[in-house]
Amino acid sequence: MLHVDPILAATSAAPAAVLAGTPALAAGGEATPPPFTVGTVLTETRLDSWLALGLVLAAGLYLYGVYRLRLRGDRWPISRTVFFLGPGLGGIALVTVSGLHAYDTALLSVHMIQHMVLSMVAPIFLALGAPMTLALRTLPLRPRKRLLAIVHSRVARVYSFPLVAFAIFVVNPFALYFSDLYRFTLEHAWAHELVHAHFIMTGCVFFWPLLGLDPLPGRWPYPARALLMLLSVPFHTVLGLTIMQSSTLFGGDWYPSLNLGWADPWADQVLAGGILWAGGEFVSVTMLAVLVVQWVKQSEREARRVDRELDRQEARERAADAAAA
Repeated sequence: MLHVDPILAATSAAPAAVLAGTPALAAGGEATPPPFTVGTVLTETRLDSWLALGLVLAAGLYLYGVYRLRLRGDRWPISRTVFFLGPGLGGIALVTVSGLHAYDTALLSVHMIQHMVLSMVAPIFLALGAPMTLALRTLPLRPRKRLLAIVHSRVARVYSFPLVAFAIFVVNPFALYFSDLYRFTLEHAWAHELVHAHFIMTGCVFFWPLLGLDPLPGRWPYPARALLMLLSVPFHTVLGLTIMQSSTLFGGDWYPSLNLGWADPWADQVLAGGILWAGGEFVSVTMLAVLVVQWVKQSEREARRVDRELDRQEARERAADAAAA
């Protein structure tokens, strides 16, 4: 009679259990999610991450600042509050706190959606919310002086210089996706969360000097800013097409090893490249339109200022003529 070692039998049965339906493990040892649907995006929502806490804290501080201004009778544009809380903080929450987070290490396409929102969409509206201006108008004297010292520090001047911010914004995606760093972020949840924070910071560094309403040193004139935005468009096109046409899978064998019967890693990678390509061009055109609107408004304000100065000058001349008569 054939004797089977129970330990050997148990170890050989483990792969069979995986094939039979036991979920694979994603970053941080979490089970891979069920098939991607609208329902699962809603049911997989989590509110226990450090990023969710940071979003709630940022929203609370912003609303408290607006409340302080209203108490003393000062106005604060409603549009700024809507931009900051809605597409700004809300956009970050949509791709990190909602059920999409459950798929960011299982589908490259979902990760690219996060990439676009965190680095290109949310930072634009955070900048349009002018949180630094709000802080300068509501903080006590000593914290306000410290904030101004940080804004005008040498480090802030270097990172907010448009060419430096442009280089960081363009180089970072290539450094992430075309190195072993991306595989590392898939295997370690803390590194993946750190990449999310890095996307947000990179987007803010790039868009704040170009579109932001806050006072920043060394801000470029509008024509130069528009040119820099146009130059950023080809890089997203190149990156997206490279991902679509790549003959190797990003992350190595990570996605095939998940054994997702409802997703094809190759097709998903093509979709991810298309999202980056089309999304990058759409956001670039949108932010260019925002810049043109700001440019027109600034020109109108300058024209009104010149008209007022001419009116004052004419009034002084009439007064001088009357006195001489």
